[in-house]
Amino acid sequence: MTILDPAVRTFIVEIVNRAIAEPPSFVSRQVREARRFYLNLSPPAGHRLTVVCGGWECCAPDFRVERADFPFLCVEFVAGGSGKVILNGKEWPLRRGSIFSYGPGCPHRIEADEQDPPLKYFVDFSGREGLDLLRQAGLLPGSCRIAANAEELEEAFEHLLATGRKAGPQAERIAALQAEIILLNLAESAPAEGGREQSFQTYLKCRRCIEERFLEFATATEIAEACHVSTAYLSRLFALHGHESPYHLLLRCRMSHAAALLDGGDRIVREVAEELRLDPFHFSRVFKRIHGVSPADFLRRRRGP
Repeated sequence: MTILDPAVRTFIVEIVNRAIAEPPSFVSRQVREARRFYLNLSPPAGHRLTVVCGGWECCAPDFRVERADFPFLCVEFVAGGSGKVILNGKEWPLRRGSIFSYGPGCPHRIEADEQDPPLKYFVDFSGREGLDLLRQAGLLPGSCRIAANAEELEEAFEHLLATGRKAGPQAERIAALQAEIILLNLAESAPAEGGREQSFQTYLKCRRCIEERFLEFATATEIAEACHVSTAYLSRLFALHGHESPYHLLLRCRMSHAAALLDGGDRIVREVAEELRLDPFHFSRVFKRIHGVSPADFLRRRRGP
């Protein structure tokens, strides 16, 4: 019979308990399938950010959760299906990309569409920085909006879920960092305060157009024409909802592509400039403005001494 070291035995028991323990009372049973983890259901006071639990749920057609209160801060992300959520008495439809939050003192009700029940992720957390992160993300408890980057967000939640289910000795710390990254990424795409949802969606459409078709454009006017908006309105959208002008985003995308071509090792500066339809001198100047080094220096650093 093998006698385990007490620390190892404690660690194994902890993993088993996390895998088979009865879910807490605040976790819904009205699901067809679920993958969940529980890291710290009694988070210590004073921590900057602690992930309590999280998971993924395939809701049953009769899924309905109604709570007058909740012990932790929570963010939920709808990856598929539909339904509705009522937060502090205000109702929002749920569909892929919907993200909402609630917490202590925020009454809420979540209901599935019987014909198309939602698939959703959630993370419950606490800590002195939790509310600040939610505020930056435009997701204070009682808020709901559409996430700009649903695919990236789904992938980030999957990473968080994998970390929590492994339950390794560093799981709590890693999970806290991953939750912070999720919220900071949401802050990057948060609508401007007071900005209307329709203009925000138009901004996202224009931004995607630039990111996907940057090789086709040389000016903001060309971008505006492709997006079927005026150049002035395009500039206003980016001033309201973004952190840079549409032209600067275009330059960043083009110069990131240029760096990738140079990093491939089989292109010289002149060839990359020609592919971008730029004069080599102008290309070098723009590349240095974006990346901090000239393309020639970039190549020298890549090749090493």
